[in-house]
Amino acid sequence: MGTIFLWKGFQMKLTSKDKEFLKRLKSLLDSKDLVIDLKEDGFKRFVLRQNYGDHIEKSFNMTRQGIRWRFYRLFNDVYVSAYETIYFVESSFGTGLREMAIEVARERVTLRKKAQKVEFFDASRPENEQNDQC
Repeated sequence: MGTIFLWKGFQMKLTSKDKEFLKRLKSLLDSKDLVIDLKEDGFKRFVLRQNYGDHIEKSFNMTRQGIRWRFYRLFNDVYVSAYETIYFVESSFGTGLREMAIEVARERVTLRKKAQKVEFFDASRPENEQNDQC
C-alpha cells in the first residue's frame, strides 16, 4: 500500500479498491468518457466531468455517489494533501532533498512490487508434527 504522510500526524493509505478505481478511471479518461477539471467556486477542487451514465457506473461497479466520493477523497484529500506536505517541507528546508526523496519513493515502489510477486507458502507445521509435541 502506498503511504502518504499528512501534517496532522497520521497516514492515509491507498487501498486495493483505491488502486482499482484509479486504473478504471485512467482507462475512462483515455477513452474520453470522463474528464478531470478544476472547479473554482469559492475554493478550488478537482471534479469529474462528462456524463455519469449507466456505462460509467458499470465500469466502476458502484453508484454515481460512490464514484464522486472516492474521486473526491483520492484527488482532493490524498493527492492534494501530499503536495501540501511537500510544500510545507520544502518551504522549511528547500528543494535540495527532493531528488533523494524521489529516489527513496522509487525504491519503495519497486520493493512493494517485488513483494507482491513473491509466492507465499504455508509456514505452519504439518499436522503430525503438532500432535507429536503435545
